Amino acid sequence: MTELSDLTAVRLVEGFASGAFSPVEAARAALERIERTEPALNAFVRVDAEEALGRAAESAERWRRGEPAGLVDGVPVSVKDILLQRGAPTFRGSRTVRAEGRSWDEDAPAVARLREHGAVFLGKTTTPEFGWKGVTDSPRHGVTGNPYDPGRTAGGSSGGSAAAVAVGAGPLSLGTDGGGSVRIPAGFCGIFALKPTYGRVPNYPASPFGTLAHVGPMTRDAADAALLMDVITGPDARDWSQLGRVSGTFRDGLGGGVAGLRVAWSPDFGGRVAVDPQVAGAVRRAVERLAELGAHVEEADPGFADPVDAFHTLWFSGVARVVQHLGTEERALLDPGLREVCERGAEYSALDYLAAVDERMALGVAMGRFHERYDLLVTPTLPITAFEAGSEVPRGSGLSRWTGWTPFTYPFNLTQQPAASVPCGRDRDGLPIGVQLVAARHGDALVLRAAHALYEAGVADGVGPPPAVRG
Repeated sequence: MTELSDLTAVRLVEGFASGAFSPVEAARAALERIERTEPALNAFVRVDAEEALGRAAESAERWRRGEPAGLVDGVPVSVKDILLQRGAPTFRGSRTVRAEGRSWDEDAPAVARLREHGAVFLGKTTTPEFGWKGVTDSPRHGVTGNPYDPGRTAGGSSGGSAAAVAVGAGPLSLGTDGGGSVRIPAGFCGIFALKPTYGRVPNYPASPFGTLAHVGPMTRDAADAALLMDVITGPDARDWSQLGRVSGTFRDGLGGGVAGLRVAWSPDFGGRVAVDPQVAGAVRRAVERLAELGAHVEEADPGFADPVDAFHTLWFSGVARVVQHLGTEERALLDPGLREVCERGAEYSALDYLAAVDERMALGVAMGRFHERYDLLVTPTLPITAFEAGSEVPRGSGLSRWTGWTPFTYPFNLTQQPAASVPCGRDRDGLPIGVQLVAARHGDALVLRAAHALYEAGVADGVGPPPAVRG
């Protein structure tokens, strides 16, 4: 018998509606899964069982009356500890953030929408300090392990959310993505994640990383992500750059398939990226599955040079701004790697920043033209599988920063395009592999549709539950 904690949000809502089980039972199952897996994973910085069970009981009564509050009434969810959640401190992984003297009485827009729709909040999930890197460890909360091997990294910076979803500690989680931060951990942990078009999901307070930073769903599959997108998108007056409402719902066209789509497959960005052969093989099989489903697949490279220097200028300037107010004693509390990039970021001039913006705009133009020819671009999510936890880069790699092993993710934060990671296999060590789907700006529904087609075709079937769940 399938445990409630292993069900998707879609199936949970169906069960609540039919009376097969209740939100209280679902919340208890998720909390039990947290208790079972948390010692090995460290995915949560805070779990509030009392609040979760209280909200679940209120939801059960609404379902009993036939009056659910919204689309995810009673569904257990978690929130990355970068986003504000009313009644809970948001430490952002930093020892420099104090809980005292603040009321913590406001929700971020996506959190507010979940609350309005009756979601059951389980707790806040781990992040590296201020979400600055592609793995999840911080001086305040320690290291988050991978559900498939706790000695490996969960990825980051939304690693806690990815680990939580992977082990069934709630089927839905909110993450943030400024350079791959929902897609990287999704790829490493064998779940689905979407970085929406910038502004599609409102954000507040505004990120110091500016228009690189997106809020996105981290879920069991694409259908759950579409459901969550229908909850968290739409206008919020606190975000001056939000895109407003979409016509219809993200669930409407989910079953449209991929027949006739023009798909560009770039296995290694034109030979520029060294991809592990096991990763390349799994991604190739996923691409072949798209062709079998009727997509017109062509190997094609988008043709841009690595924009890492421009990304670093924007990213490091952002983190330098985050800590600008800190004194010497507080700076000593920071992650040493964060201190290094903050010092570098503080050295950039306004002209350096604007030159990076120019490069970013040129990349956006190039990708806009590319998508006149192709509906989707497909790449590996990552060129490698999860490496040792607690390190920013794989040991012995010769790399200095996390961007060295994430070449497929950060370019699409620069261009603001929607991009998703879909699990498509495992390596010989049993570690998940992800395939990335990218569409033109505002093509979020298309990415979800193609991802759903891959799920329906069984592309993720070989990934299976992590050992932390299998027991």
